[in-house]
Amino acid sequence: MSAAAAAKQGRATMATIPGGTFLMGSEDFYPEERPLREVTVAGFQIDVHAVTAAEFRRFVRETGYVTLAERPLDAADYPDADRELLVPGSLVFSKTVGPVPLDDVRSWWEYAPGASWKRPAGPGSTINGRDRHPVVQVAYEDAEAYAAWAGKQLPTEAEWEFAARGGLERATFTWGDEHMPDGKTMANTWQGAFPWQNLKEDGYEGTSPVGSFPPNGYGLYDMCGNVWEWTSDWFTTSADGAESTPCCAPPALPGERFPRKVIKGGSHLCAPNYCLRYRPAARQGETVDTSTAHIGFRCVVREVA
Repeated sequence: MSAAAAAKQGRATMATIPGGTFLMGSEDFYPEERPLREVTVAGFQIDVHAVTAAEFRRFVRETGYVTLAERPLDAADYPDADRELLVPGSLVFSKTVGPVPLDDVRSWWEYAPGASWKRPAGPGSTINGRDRHPVVQVAYEDAEAYAAWAGKQLPTEAEWEFAARGGLERATFTWGDEHMPDGKTMANTWQGAFPWQNLKEDGYEGTSPVGSFPPNGYGLYDMCGNVWEWTSDWFTTSADGAESTPCCAPPALPGERFPRKVIKGGSHLCAPNYCLRYRPAARQGETVDTSTAHIGFRCVVREVA
């Protein structure tokens, strides 16, 4: 399939979002979401769900693309790394056996040699039978490469948040303000005490097939929960420089080698006791070389007919 054909096919599963002005951010949760400000976006189209494993597989088969997690690492980029870990791989989540301090992500994240989009939990895992799950273990440049092949782009943070709100101005979640309306779980998130007790009230331990939960007001699925999603914006803290401790990555350090892009939406690993970030306003910065078992992406097209 040519890139043009891929673009035409891909746009059949996109929703048209009218341009508009909205209040972006929040004053009620984490410092990096501030300030609440008025932002205007032009109309655009956006994928109704995150790019799936099957869609990414088609891209790889037709282009021969090799993701960042599948390439050899340059020791000069990671001078403090264990030399035995300077091999292709990625970050995978490992549930702890009991409560642990929540100030060190190394308690539940580990670098797994051999982990990639095809083996998202490392060697022995597979995407076979998971065609409708979001593709994960994709770094920022991998998402950009897919988008270019599909004739699309990655959304800006403002586009993403505007679409995620689905027309609900200042609502806490994509579906409204109530966490579980009528006792119903509305997204794939973590129920229980993170990172050891997942009650699976939503029916899932890890990622879920796209479309497993109700769409928002624009017909978009999983804009909160399931997987974080890359955006094209560089990450900056709030206007006053404040930033809370990130839940899914080490905090930014002076002189770090790789810049950070904004990721949005939260994931199946977000829990109220640790990371209440499955909200439209929530945001984190993730280094562009990072791929994990809970970050994916979706695409936009800005020229709306």
